[in-house]
Amino acid sequence: MEWSGALAKGLVGEVDWMLRGHYTVRMDEKGRIKLPAAYRRYIEEHYGAEFYVTSLTGECARLYPIEEWMTIEEKLQEKGTSHAFVRKFLDRTNYFGQLAEVDVQGRLLVHPLLRSSAELIGNVAVLGYLHYLEVWELDKFKARIDGQPFTDDDAARLAELGI
Repeated sequence: MEWSGALAKGLVGEVDWMLRGHYTVRMDEKGRIKLPAAYRRYIEEHYGAEFYVTSLTGECARLYPIEEWMTIEEKLQEKGTSHAFVRKFLDRTNYFGQLAEVDVQGRLLVHPLLRSSAELIGNVAVLGYLHYLEVWELDKFKARIDGQPFTDDDAARLAELGI
């Protein structure tokens, strides 16, 4: 496993832990990834073993600890499914989504439909996005970064947030 990230303490308000960084792991022939140890420890301590594995576009897999996914569902329920944008979101996340559980060896299954759509085979990138993880085919993610350079406008918008 290649390491290029870590869990770190948040610096705003109370002590807070988030999912950060990038790890390269291998997807096995059954479609399972072994969660990087730092992510696994944090997730076990704060969430447990249940995940909702889904995607909005089919380009990558999003791994939501079930508590985080339930928070999203509560927000959607407040809006109701009569809103077109809520329906679009649910259409996609339900189509690509399935419940999954981390096994005793720390592996999580990405189901075949999503695995095929996202072309998740061999080495994959597991990235922390604060409260969930994304899994990308490694070369596809590198091409995405190369194809969407960080611009002065991006920096200005972050500066507006105080970053």
